[in-house]
This record gives sequence, C-alpha cells and structure tokens, in this order.
Amino acid sequence: MATTAAAPGLAVAATDPIRSFLSSAAASGDLGADLRELASALSSEPAVPYRSLRAIWCAASTDARPPLRSLLRGADFVLPSPKPREKSDELKARLEKLREMQERKEYAELVKDVAPPSREDSPEPFSSYKDQIGFGLHVVVIMFTGYLVGFAMFRALFNNSPVLNAAGGILGLVGGMLVETILFIIRSSSKELASSVPRSKKVQ
Repeated sequence: MATTAAAPGLAVAATDPIRSFLSSAAASGDLGADLRELASALSSEPAVPYRSLRAIWCAASTDARPPLRSLLRGADFVLPSPKPREKSDELKARLEKLREMQERKEYAELVKDVAPPSREDSPEPFSSYKDQIGFGLHVVVIMFTGYLVGFAMFRALFNNSPVLNAAGGILGLVGGMLVETILFIIRSSSKELASSVPRSKKVQ
C-alpha cells in the first residue's frame, strides 16, 4: 500500500482505467470547466482523491463513464503519511535526565574496580547511634568488671586496707579499658584488611 502526503483524505492509486477516465473527462463537454481542469490535473497524478474522482464520475454522463466498481477494481487505497510528532519540552527534559543517569551508571560500572571504596563498601565504625550506644555499654561493662576483679584481688591480698582495695579496683578498671582498646584496634584493622584484599585482587 502506497502512502502520500499531498492527497487530502482517502485517495486511490491511479490505475490505467482511472487515468483513461480522467483523460476522457478532461476533454468532455458535459463537465464544467472546473471539473475538466481538475480531471486534467489528476490524470497525471500517482494518486487521486476519492472525493474528486467521485465528483467527476457523478458529473459525467452515464454513457461516457464506466461503472464505479469496475473503475476502482485493482486500485489500492493510498493513506496520507502522518506528520512526525514533536517532542514536548517536558519529554525532552525527561529523556535528557534519563540519558545522564545512564551515562553516570555506565561510568560507575567502568571505574568500580579502580575507584576507592565507598562508604557502603567499607562502613566506618560507629556509623549509627545503635553501634555507638552498644559500644558505650560494652565499655562500661568491661570497666565495671575490671574494677570488681581488681577490688576483689586486692581485698584478698590486703584485707584490712580500704585504700589499697580501691586502688586495686582502679587498676582493674584501667586494665579493662586497655584490653577494650586493644580489641577495638584489632577489630578495626581486621575489617580494613578484609575490605582491601578483594579490591586489590580485582585491580590485579
């Protein structure tokens, strides 16, 4: 099926019977001057508007025109090609935003093996209030436990000296703090090492 942008409305392809009829109608004296000019102009066109063809056929004498069904036999309908839709400003802005997002995603995919680890990949210690509260309670428990252990040990050694007993508790408290500090350093170093080893393997 052919398409045309010039013929308005429904049109049919100009076949040999249609061209022959239009040529004879252009030379016929039964038609008005405007219809003869129209028939002459349409006889050389590749597609003929159906309304114009029917108007010429109806105005022609019955003995000078073929049956309309036989005139249209073998003729294909020609549809006008639609005008291209123009993109609205909102659609253009949305497409531009989607394009930028896709470019950023592709760039992040390219540099993910060489870029430094993000906060999601290596979260910092105490990144939430829950972690901070939990660590604080843990330190308090360790210090209190160290104080009790030191107090009990010095009380067993120096039963009649409250000052020495309190000093033993303080030493136990300080010892608990030192133990907790060492454990914290070990845990942090282990996390950093675990997060850096897989990334270094990818780079290699």
